[in-house]
Amino acid sequence: MDVTYYGQSCFGVSIADKSIVFDPFLSDNPLAKNVNLNNLLCDYLLLTHAHGDHLGDTLFFAKTKGATLVSIFEITDWASKQGATSVHPMNIGGAWTFDFGKVKMVNAVHSSGFPDGTYGGNPCGYVVQSADQTFYFAGDTALTYDMKLIGESFKLDFAFLPIGDNFTMGIDDAIKAASFVQCKKIVGMHFDTFGYIKINHQEAIDKFKQAGIELILPKIGETFNI
Repeated sequence: MDVTYYGQSCFGVSIADKSIVFDPFLSDNPLAKNVNLNNLLCDYLLLTHAHGDHLGDTLFFAKTKGATLVSIFEITDWASKQGATSVHPMNIGGAWTFDFGKVKMVNAVHSSGFPDGTYGGNPCGYVVQSADQTFYFAGDTALTYDMKLIGESFKLDFAFLPIGDNFTMGIDDAIKAASFVQCKKIVGMHFDTFGYIKINHQEAIDKFKQAGIELILPKIGETFNI
């Protein structure tokens, strides 16, 4: 499975012949200035919550690119009113089988509001099961005991976890989260974009390694196979 990192919590994942993009904060992210939106493939857009550093370029992908937006009901309802023509509303605990695999929306402990201050529904994460691999995309979240349910219910090949602290889990809590979801291969996200969430990369890698867990910290624009 090929994964491309676009900064903050934005990733592109290729599953079979479909391209899935998570949390498309690109054009307003100065660290992603070399990423050309027009070159990104996007069949499905999975959005975890309505904060600007995740909502980002949602309407570009949903309207200009014609991607199907998958998110909490309040976000898909908002996007439809903005002209998005292909949306799939979900809510926490629900699952749906798409043509690339099965998606389950899971809990995230955070907040969610649109940039104008209006309510953005509950924040969420996703577990994606494809024919090849199963992974967890945590979104912005604190460490929560609910993560144990993911470890009990799914055999994860890898997981995307926030590690930047201040707004989400930090490194130590992310290590505990990895143990809760029973996953030994973690892709870090939600780090370095702002001063509040800058991390020491080597220290983070070393801490995960000491816990027997591989931490992947990709560079922006980097594609890697996992």
